[in-house]
Amino acid sequence: QVQLVESGGGLVQAGGSLRLSCATSGLIFSNYEMGWFRRAPGKEREFVAAIRSSGGTTYYVDSVKGRFTISRDNAKKTVYLQMNSLKPEDTAVYYCAARWEGNEYNYWGQGTQITVSS
Repeated sequence: QVQLVESGGGLVQAGGSLRLSCATSGLIFSNYEMGWFRRAPGKEREFVAAIRSSGGTTYYVDSVKGRFTISRDNAKKTVYLQMNSLKPEDTAVYYCAARWEGNEYNYWGQGTQITVSS
């Protein structure tokens, strides 16, 4: 049974930082591309960042480039999202997801709430 469990969410003031973690089990983590998505109130789910299975290539939505950093520890089967210079518009539920490269994301976590106050 595949499980993805996010942690590290919370309330932070604008300009602050948070680090999200997503611990996985039940899959060969090193074979999977990992992604972070978010859903803000009243909006569609949005891609935030992704990291290839080897960890050598990363992708970001333009709105977080230079502020967020995705990383992974294949030994710990965990993916991270370091979020700096947070803005109120970053407020959302953040989800981690996994996919076999080239396929759709088919494993999802339950989400963790990030609230950025102005």
